Amino acid sequence: MADPMKRTPVREQNPEVRAKNFDEVCFGYDKDEAMDEATRCLNCKNPKCVQGCPVSINIPKFLQELKAGQVEDAYNTISESSALPAVCGRVCPQETQCEGQCIRGIKGEPVSIGKMERFVADWARENGIRPKSAKERNGHKVAVIGAGPAGLTCAGDLARAGYDVTIFEALHKAGGVLSYGIPEFRLPKSEVVDKEIENVKSLGVRIETDVIIGKSVTVDELMDEEGFEAAFIGSGAGLPMFMHIPGENANGVFSANEFLTRNNLMKAYLDDYDTPIHRGKKVAVVGGGNVAMDAARTALRLGADVHIVYRRSEAELPARAEEVHHAKEEGIIFDLLCNPTEILVNEDGWVRGMRCIRMELGEPDASGRRRPVPVEGSEFEIDVDTVIMALGTSPNPLISSTTDGLETNRRKCIIANEETGQTTREGVFAGGDAVTGAATVILAMGAGKAAAKGIQEYIQSKE
Repeated sequence: MADPMKRTPVREQNPEVRAKNFDEVCFGYDKDEAMDEATRCLNCKNPKCVQGCPVSINIPKFLQELKAGQVEDAYNTISESSALPAVCGRVCPQETQCEGQCIRGIKGEPVSIGKMERFVADWARENGIRPKSAKERNGHKVAVIGAGPAGLTCAGDLARAGYDVTIFEALHKAGGVLSYGIPEFRLPKSEVVDKEIENVKSLGVRIETDVIIGKSVTVDELMDEEGFEAAFIGSGAGLPMFMHIPGENANGVFSANEFLTRNNLMKAYLDDYDTPIHRGKKVAVVGGGNVAMDAARTALRLGADVHIVYRRSEAELPARAEEVHHAKEEGIIFDLLCNPTEILVNEDGWVRGMRCIRMELGEPDASGRRRPVPVEGSEFEIDVDTVIMALGTSPNPLISSTTDGLETNRRKCIIANEETGQTTREGVFAGGDAVTGAATVILAMGAGKAAAKGIQEYIQSKE
């Protein structure tokens, strides 16, 4: 029986072993461990964990079903709210969401909700269990742009409600950031991502790849000429940001987007894939979010000594605590309260180092975090041959610039109603990173879910 105050431990690869492979770090719970952990749930009358979940999974219900060994029932409960449970169980920041609201966490450790969601979803996959099929078709057509977490969630919810849904994806493979951004050692592609996408397709959703909205076809053409009554834009934020410092155009400087896409989507980490990728020996990753951790841990596995350079302190790191912990275990060096000022370049145009300056924290900025301020006379150099910029991303303006009446803000993010996803163009909805800028998978899913409801209300109002 589990100690009610402490989590059931989860098994992981040894750090020294996993730093040299791309196999999944966390092994997850087996059935006995998951059922044992489920006994720690207090089954609160006012479950704050549900309030902390962006897709509102009925957490107490699925945990009580798991506790009783009714794993298929637990999966059905989760699937009513989430199209991607095996993904969310692995990459959601549960510590700031459902688990962050857990009453058990007041005097002890919160219930390990994410690890149990992962177990239930994995068990269902291994036993051939799929989400319950959609209702009878209602004859209404909806287009979804982008096969990432927002688009897949929106499409899944609409299909379940009887809508005829087609997803248009620009890349050759569905999944969005799940396929190109998050590394294999955190989120296996063929075992997890591809199977979750198949579950969405099993609801009746069609996915057309290699369709670039704004070039292949426009949103206006889909609605005016191809009979779609509404469209959801979940195209993400794939345009990388840079620092605009001297030397940033040198050979050996990459965006985290390019580096991770080559490695994840194009399988550059596998010897039998002929994918060009630069394997630096001494790599600096600039940034402190989850993408920075992913890039750093990938570079490490490709054989590099890796530094993470971040201008604030550890307390302000935006990455998940689990990812920071894993990165440290694997030997990645954290240069905190440091900011690059110049990338040093050899005569042949390649990176030979990076000049940085020490920082100290001043008054809080608009985000509420203390603003980093340079310390005069504290410049120093880091010996690196590769620099990866992981500073965030913004939406590609192609879709917004080719859609009549679709307004964006100064960051080129689409303006949309937070509760319904409705944009300034009638019948066009949007959510996820295309609206908020780079954020988490689960927040994108929450936006896709809200938009699916908004689209249904919109189409019903037209009837």
